[in-house]
Amino acid sequence: MKQDTIRRNLYKVLRKTGVPRERIVEDAALKEELLVDEIDLTCFLFLLETKFEVEIGNSELPKLESVGSTIEYLQKHCA
Repeated sequence: MKQDTIRRNLYKVLRKTGVPRERIVEDAALKEELLVDEIDLTCFLFLLETKFEVEIGNSELPKLESVGSTIEYLQKHCA
């Protein structure tokens, strides 16, 4: 999957979890800057797995600490 497609779909997922449009930048940390709490994270993961048709295990969660690291993860794991 192309990086632009991943970025666009990730943006849509973040918007659905309530992240304000102006806060979504590649170096933004999910918890600290985008203020994603545990409930938001659960919703984020569900939407991410659904949108990208990928399964994210609990051991993979620490790799998804920012928008940029999530894009990198999805590039490696999406067809």
